[in-house]
Amino acid sequence: MSMEQILSEIRTFDGLLELAPLPGSEHPEISWGDYYFYYAPDGQVPHNRQPYATIITKNYPNDTESRLDRDGRWRLNIHVGAEAFTDLVGYPPDEIDESGAGYSTTDSFLPHPLYGAYGWVCVVNPARATTAGALEALRVAHLTDRRRVERRHSRGASRNE
Repeated sequence: MSMEQILSEIRTFDGLLELAPLPGSEHPEISWGDYYFYYAPDGQVPHNRQPYATIITKNYPNDTESRLDRDGRWRLNIHVGAEAFTDLVGYPPDEIDESGAGYSTTDSFLPHPLYGAYGWVCVVNPARATTAGALEALRVAHLTDRRRVERRHSRGASRNE
């Protein structure tokens, strides 16, 4: 599955806010060309939470094991939580073995190289083996973020009454 196909699908999610920093924007240069996804129907980038998914197109400091500095490589990252992490990767986040993670393997669900212990999975260049699972994980992550936002909003509204 191409990056454009993933982007096309995720852009259909209700309340999606896609942050895609461009050269010359106020965002850090390292982020230019990458994508960050939030549930934010107001269109404002949240300042109190992380995105639920990202697409990264290059190596970052301390995050080079996926070898995204090679042509045509990119990585889909999704916060799925411990249960889905275990289903997708085959073991729970608290059992990550850094020595054999194989973070550069393509088309395979892997723990995120930095945030796996927090329930983040990643796929370098999703293709046939991971497409359906990745799209479903994105849908669930979006709904989970939506529920989180709605809970916070309803708690805030009840405090103001």
